[in-house]
Amino acid sequence: MNPSLFFCLAFFSVYSLSSAEADESLSGFTVDLIHRDSPVSPFYNPSLTPSQRIINAALRSNSRLNRVSHHLDQTNKLPQSTLVPDKGEYLMKFYIGTPPVERLAIVDTGSDLIWVQCSPCASCFPQDTPLFEPLKSSTFLGTSCGTHPCTLLRNGRGQCGESGECVYIYEYGDSSFSAGLLSTETLTFDDSQGGAQTVAFPNTIFGCGLINNFTVYSSTKLTGLVGLGAGPLSLVSQIGDHIGHKFSYCLLPFSSTSSSKLRFGNEAIITGNGVVSTPMIIKPSLPTFYFLNLEAVTVAQKTVPTGSTEGNVIIDSGTVLTYLEPTFFSTFAASLLETLGVELVQEDIPSPLNFCFPYHENLAFPEIAFQFTGATVPLKPINLLINIEDRNMLCLTIVPSTMTGISIIGSFSQFDFHVGYDLEEKKVSFHPTDCSKD
Repeated sequence: MNPSLFFCLAFFSVYSLSSAEADESLSGFTVDLIHRDSPVSPFYNPSLTPSQRIINAALRSNSRLNRVSHHLDQTNKLPQSTLVPDKGEYLMKFYIGTPPVERLAIVDTGSDLIWVQCSPCASCFPQDTPLFEPLKSSTFLGTSCGTHPCTLLRNGRGQCGESGECVYIYEYGDSSFSAGLLSTETLTFDDSQGGAQTVAFPNTIFGCGLINNFTVYSSTKLTGLVGLGAGPLSLVSQIGDHIGHKFSYCLLPFSSTSSSKLRFGNEAIITGNGVVSTPMIIKPSLPTFYFLNLEAVTVAQKTVPTGSTEGNVIIDSGTVLTYLEPTFFSTFAASLLETLGVELVQEDIPSPLNFCFPYHENLAFPEIAFQFTGATVPLKPINLLINIEDRNMLCLTIVPSTMTGISIIGSFSQFDFHVGYDLEEKKVSFHPTDCSKD
């Protein structure tokens, strides 16, 4: 272990306090999600055109896919968090400690640990705000080896420090990592739409990062990560008893000046006409990810079957594009091309986009729907097409995957849907919604 990390851990070794229990009667709460390319994001670059923002997002999406593909090929070596949150597609504000200290973090359904940078830090990436100082918080508590929180660090992600403290080490596949003291602390969230002004969760397990190297960070506004995956250390798993094991989101397009919404508990329950649900599949070899079974895609009146079952797609808010298994994509693309009756563009296609054709103002685009087990999800043009204005072309947001047998449903395909996750009933629900009015 890095000697600098030992020094930092020794700083905490005698520190131990307890905190109050959370209110199990909490009905629910809502927080704002900020897309990284939104005008209200610290990442926002006003000099970029809408097309450039979309192309950059597509490149981040491809990078994320390549990393999960690499780890799927090495199942026996699979770390608990395999998707690198490439600069974060969505950001969330929360507070940590007592008194509460504001943090801005990546929120990611493809990760399962909550962590922030802590002081004293042996090696941290730059951030504008001071590092979190746990010894100034009356509710901070380090954890020891052999305790329940430490046993949740699986696949070799937990170690013992010299004084018996529990050390976490998370690697993200591109030389990025976070390592430090697994601890508990009070996390507080602004309730943007509920009756309460803030909602607090004492004794939440988090990583107090003392050595952090995150090459994907280019903004000094960010301070850590909040995992929403299915693993036991994610936020939704830890507060599950207080929120009925339910959360949902309604994602807005990049260009929106409003914030998307992330809901927990009763506020995450989806009702109304048009709600459809499909089984959620959690795989023991990949416990962080939410898998669904995509049986087919319909193009106009034609059904293109995937030919596979038992969880062949990951649904992920942090991947922008939708990736279909390569053989299936070829069949789907051929059917779409036949229905459209257009000639594909062969040159100057922005990578990694694959299916592009000349822009036509009155184009009649066929109806396309994902056929999940028990749920038909019809897609709109906003889910399917990217307008590359400076090249006068439209490109499909669905591209071929590099992973045989695995597809990913990305955020474009989820725009203007209320998407609900019920970890108790093991189902994911979809409801077409104008998310700007949600």
